[in-house]
Amino acid sequence: MIKPKAKPKSGVVIPRKADWKGRLIARLVWTFANATAGTLRFHWRDESGLFEKEQDGPAIFCIWHNRLALSPILYRKIFRSHFPKRRLAAMVSASRDGGMLARVLELFDVQPIRGSSSKRGTQALREATTCLREGINLAITPDGPRGPCYELQPGLILLGQLTGRPIIPVSYRLSWKIRLKSWDRFQIPLPFSRCEVRLGKPLKIPRKLSKEQQEELRRELESRMREITNDD
Repeated sequence: MIKPKAKPKSGVVIPRKADWKGRLIARLVWTFANATAGTLRFHWRDESGLFEKEQDGPAIFCIWHNRLALSPILYRKIFRSHFPKRRLAAMVSASRDGGMLARVLELFDVQPIRGSSSKRGTQALREATTCLREGINLAITPDGPRGPCYELQPGLILLGQLTGRPIIPVSYRLSWKIRLKSWDRFQIPLPFSRCEVRLGKPLKIPRKLSKEQQEELRRELESRMREITNDD
């Protein structure tokens, strides 16, 4: 008996949505983050010049993967207080875990863009470019979703090259925190901690670059990110 030929896969990756358990976890994470943030003492140092004048179009914010816990809070507390009409989108993995995180972002009124360097990367890049052209700020974890920790992937440089929008390094230091035993040693803030936020010097990527120049700028941005990152 001749077996029918298997239909070829289309190659299209459909982002995984959070199931009811994922939505429940997302709600708990959102509740915990808001409750904890209300007890934190925020201090920030702005080297970006972002708040010295009215923002000239959207920007790309990059923050390490292990500091995702407070990212939506920081945007709401620091940035939206100055520019209340400026929306935010964020790149999130197309995996099941990414589905839960996407739901968390939606609860914070952040638009998720599903994709990463390993899955749905090209489509995610198109969506990110569209968001920036529509005036929406973008947040990216340049060492995610798999690491290595504190190693900036080249996709961020390509996005800056395509859009011409400035890339602003962001990091923070928590005086009290829990560090998970994950690849990035994910940081969970503890109540009543001091949170020292730093916005680094922006980097604008020229449109035309050789591969050598792309790598040079990748190393430069990684260096700026590491410079404002303190894990003490």
